[in-house]
Order: sequence, then C-alpha cells, then structure tokens
Amino acid sequence: MATVKHISSRDNPFFKELSKLAGSSRQRRKSGKTLLDGAHLVHAYMQSGQRPLQLLVNAAAEFDPEIANLLVQLPEVPVICLDDTLFGELSELKTPSGLLALIDLPQPHVSPSHSHFCILLEDVQDPGNLGSILRTAAAAGCDAAFLSAGCADVWSPKVLRAAMGGHFAMSVHEHADLFNVAAVFEGNILATELRAANSLYQTELVGNLAFAFGNEGAGLSHALAAVCRQRISIPMPGKVESLNVAAAAAICLFEAARQRA
Repeated sequence: MATVKHISSRDNPFFKELSKLAGSSRQRRKSGKTLLDGAHLVHAYMQSGQRPLQLLVNAAAEFDPEIANLLVQLPEVPVICLDDTLFGELSELKTPSGLLALIDLPQPHVSPSHSHFCILLEDVQDPGNLGSILRTAAAAGCDAAFLSAGCADVWSPKVLRAAMGGHFAMSVHEHADLFNVAAVFEGNILATELRAANSLYQTELVGNLAFAFGNEGAGLSHALAAVCRQRISIPMPGKVESLNVAAAAAICLFEAARQRA
C-alpha cells in the first residue's frame, strides 16, 4: 500500500478542492473529476479497467476488510487519511463508508451510430430516478445512455449511489443532443405512451434498439416523441394512471433483454 498522508485541517488546499468537487456539479464539469463513495463503487470502477487518482479514508477504514483488500490491490494509488469530521463533510452518507476515491470522469466511447441497445433520457431530474434507470440499463445490457442537458448531474454523489456502478458498465453521454442521436441511430427508437395501440409485450425488441424516456411530470416532449419510430404502451390492469419513469424503464428494458436472450 502507498504511504498514507494525513489531513486534519479544512484549510488544507487539497481538502478545499475536494469539498468543492463534492458539492458542485459545475466544479465536477470544470475539473473533469468526481468522487466515488464506498468500496462497491470503487470496485465497479476498477472492473471497468480504470484506476483512481487518489484514495481517501477515515481512521475506521483500516478495520474494514473490504477497504483493506482494495488498498492492497492499488499500491500505486496515493492514500490520504482524513479526520472523521473532514471525511464526513465530503460524504453524504449518515454513516460514512470509510472510503472515497477521486477519479477522472470516464469518457463516452460508444457513439449513437455504433450503439446496439441504448436509452435516451430527456430531462429526468430526480437523482434517484436517474441513477435507478442507469443501473437498470446496465443490468439489461445497454451499451450507451444519452442524457439531455436537462437531466440531473449524472456524476453527482446521489446519482452515482443509486446507479451502483452502472455508469462504468456502459458509455454515458451528458448534455447529448437527443434529436441528433435519434437521427443517426441505426435501429428502432421506441417511446411509451399510455394510449398507444401496440403493447410492449406484442412488440419485437430485437436488433438495434433504443428506448426514450422523459421527465417525471411532463414525459417526453412532443418534439422528441415525434422522432421516435414507434410508440408502445405498458399494460396496466390496475387502477393507476401511470408508472414512475424508473419503473417504466425497468419493465421495457427487461422485456427487451428477455427477447434478446
């Protein structure tokens, strides 16, 4: 393991930079970096073939076998031990995980014209919903996610936590022009609509495929819905008007995964 340095003052310049990074989407975009909170996210990041820039621990980390194992696997990565108070200021968890990692934001590597199975997300603003959709998409085998500028910050701590490593299993495009994505995507693009004549379960979901999902309250804009090539409904025999966008995405993506298997 690398030599451990200690930081105990919030006036430390490096800690000040970390604090800005933890609390500001603008700073994350400007620096091209973010923080991962917890061993699970760090492990998922490593499984994608990448390595953190820095590891940050608290005093209790040395008693956590999972964290200790990760530190052994990353002997070349500098380790900084933060006082518990400082560590708690960087983590949103009520009970700190004991491990944070500073990483470079992964660069998207699958273009719209080369994607085989992807999602288009328009103005999904709730971090929990966005993270859940990304986690589901990764689990269902999507190779890319294209997010409009109106979506929540995809690299925020809440979205990262909800996605549970989904970010690192596919190509994530922020601030995407969804109309351009739709124009160059070589396959079927589907949108859900309550009164669509065709049911999800009656629709062929093989070949190059994209699903478009919209804002929690407003749904897809009329303009984006118009460029989708097929509209489908999700059968709901119960007496409710609609589904949460993350639930709708899970149903659609795993029906596609079932058919594609």
